[in-house]
Amino acid sequence: MSLLDALGRIAAVARKELRQLRRDRLTFGMVVGIPILELVLFGYAINQDVRHLRAAVVDQANTQASRRLIADAEATQAFDLVARVESPAELADLMRQGRVSVGLVVPSDFERRLDERRRLGAKARPLAQLLVDGADPANQAAVGGMLDLPPPFRSGLGPLGATERSTTFELRALYNPEGRSAVNVVPGLVGVILTMTMVLFTSVAIVRERERGNLELLITTPLKSWELMLGKIVPYIGMGLVQVGLILGAGALLFRVPVRGTPQQVVSASLVFITAALALGLFVSTLARTQFQAFQLTFFTFLPQILLSGFMFPFDAMPEPARWISELMPLTHFLRVIRGIVLRGATLADVQRDVWPLAGFAVLMLLAATLRFRKRLD
Repeated sequence: MSLLDALGRIAAVARKELRQLRRDRLTFGMVVGIPILELVLFGYAINQDVRHLRAAVVDQANTQASRRLIADAEATQAFDLVARVESPAELADLMRQGRVSVGLVVPSDFERRLDERRRLGAKARPLAQLLVDGADPANQAAVGGMLDLPPPFRSGLGPLGATERSTTFELRALYNPEGRSAVNVVPGLVGVILTMTMVLFTSVAIVRERERGNLELLITTPLKSWELMLGKIVPYIGMGLVQVGLILGAGALLFRVPVRGTPQQVVSASLVFITAALALGLFVSTLARTQFQAFQLTFFTFLPQILLSGFMFPFDAMPEPARWISELMPLTHFLRVIRGIVLRGATLADVQRDVWPLAGFAVLMLLAATLRFRKRLD
């Protein structure tokens, strides 16, 4: 019966929170208005540039000339080779999992193609193939615009998109062949908007009870700290899922952004991140004394995440210390997860290296919020 009693108390807190939300028209306006407004603004406005993309190579020729091609390509600084694999299938797995953004495939007949290049010039077949994760258009632009290789590989032609294209590489942009920025931005907005709204809503949860004098009533109830914490976040989980649906639905309607992953995968990943964001908001709520302080602390946690997560600025282009810091932030991991599922059709198993840190963060923040909350007046 103790578990049933606990669930009943959690449900009572959740119903109380829902009644307060129904009276708060501003909150409901934010749930719908913020996603649509930011989707339109960011979808039309954001462009990115990047170097040092993570890349993997398949050298099926394994000759001195093929190794020189790989070295010359890496010297352009368009990408950094982080893995060497034996087959294109292994390379495809790395790209689907989001471990690399660029794949370089050198065919087994590379020497013959190189000889054709010397004899036929621009009419010869490409020497090798570049696979680019086009889910982020900056990847395609960076690779296509910077691969100007020294002789005998240099094409002498302009960057990707010119009338004539380099015959050194056959370039294939996976997941976003048109190179549209909105395809990358819209899934990222799911994480950004959830971070802002979920943390903000719950950061005032405990503070609001104190300011309205309701904390005294809670003190006289049999509620435990963890029951109050869970009861506070349950109503917002549904609101967060509504926002996910709004953003992806509007993105598909306005910008033709595809959703390649299954709805179950999207919902499961979103639930983990929503819980992490709500737990962070609850922890902030236990630190603040007033709602104004809660707002200030919320934006203090929000700004580093949006700046360092890879949403506004390319993650690979950031200094290494900044990347270390960003790995501690839930938004960094969720952007990789949601883009992998929505744009590359990945599963949770494919992106589990970022799912587990999200789950761990959620548990840690819930525990910290519960320990800090004391069901008594200070």
